[in-house]
Amino acid sequence: MNLDLSSPSKAVVSVTQLNRDVRMLLETGFPSLWVAGEISNFKRYDSGHCYFSLKDANAQVRCVMFRGRASLLDFQPREGLQVEVRAVVSLYEARGDFQLTIEAMRQAGQGALFERFEALKKQLAAEGLFAAERKQVIPAFPRAIGIVTSPAAAALRDVLTTLARRMPNIPVILYPTAVQGADAAAQIAKAIGQAASRNEVGTLIVCRGGGSLEDLWSFNEEIVARAMAACPIPLVSGVGHETDFTIADFVADVRAPTPTAAAELVSPNRAELLMRLNQQQQRLARVMQYQLQQHMQKLDQLGRRLLHPGQRLAQQQQDLAHKARRLQQFIRVSQQQQQQKLARLALQLTHQRPKLSLQQQGLQQKQQRLQRAMHRFLELRQQCLKQTQLQLAPWDPQQVLARGYALVSKTDGQIVRSALDVRAGEALNVRFADEQISVEVRQGILQQAELGL
Repeated sequence: MNLDLSSPSKAVVSVTQLNRDVRMLLETGFPSLWVAGEISNFKRYDSGHCYFSLKDANAQVRCVMFRGRASLLDFQPREGLQVEVRAVVSLYEARGDFQLTIEAMRQAGQGALFERFEALKKQLAAEGLFAAERKQVIPAFPRAIGIVTSPAAAALRDVLTTLARRMPNIPVILYPTAVQGADAAAQIAKAIGQAASRNEVGTLIVCRGGGSLEDLWSFNEEIVARAMAACPIPLVSGVGHETDFTIADFVADVRAPTPTAAAELVSPNRAELLMRLNQQQQRLARVMQYQLQQHMQKLDQLGRRLLHPGQRLAQQQQDLAHKARRLQQFIRVSQQQQQQKLARLALQLTHQRPKLSLQQQGLQQKQQRLQRAMHRFLELRQQCLKQTQLQLAPWDPQQVLARGYALVSKTDGQIVRSALDVRAGEALNVRFADEQISVEVRQGILQQAELGL
């Protein structure tokens, strides 16, 4: 904004216009940049927007992070936390407050560590260390529970307190190790290997309390991840708070959000088991009482039904006599019914008996009619046959021969139809009406042609 102070009328602007111009100047004059500092006066409102100050040893600046950006964070901002923010320099016009509008936030130093974290996570995932099929089932009642952590860690006290409350009779074995520091990762891997080689526990907990990314970094080391993957004992990871995630969480068979939750996962609840046992005991008692009452009632019923043998015999004799009377009555009634039925059938048979004399007379008449019809039929057939014979007589070969014709054939039976079919000297059969003779050809047509006849 350019102000011309030589003209007082042009130099006078409203506060609103001034703040708007300054905001535009700041937002266009400064690119989006990363700023490091410590969170102070952090507040998250019901709307989801976050307001805080970012400070260092000599200065501070107000910051706002709106709900959409804040919901993307993978950790919980809190008072005193060192962070790095990507922000846009701006001005809140209503109050004229200089502020940073936060677009992204990460814990201080997290950039390089996060890149290492993502690279190792990608590598181990490609090798199958996070695969669900290699995960082991956590036993419901382990013979003993192993803990890999620092003896001085507050997480150990939380785990022991939880185990003592839930199931105090399960043995607990500590595999001590440092959980923070330069050589902590090697110690953690060694403790896991020691637990695996001794094979004295049914479940293993690897845990420590919350902290910054740097504090938890030992559980992001490759040596720890491979030691956990090679461990044959079902393993639960309980590192940090609920929002903290490490490589150990992905490799472990089960990830617990806190050390206390890990202790709850690996141990049965004694109070709950006792309550269930008491419920089962009460249910069993009720069932037994019910069964006992049922049997008592049944025994009473059987007792009422129990009779003296003599009395039972007398009852059976009465019953037998009653049944004998009923059987005799049934037989008598049945005989009467059968006799009545037989009489009805005899009467029906008498009415339906055929009159044989009339049937025989009718049969004779039908036989006579059949014979007359047969004679008539034969006469008609004979007349038809004679007429057919008369019609076929002119075509009878024998009749043709009788009129003076002859049938000439060769000795093999072949009919001679032309003089060209025979040769001189060939024997022929000549068939007349009354006889057949054999002849010999003296001269044939072919010979005549050769002689020039």
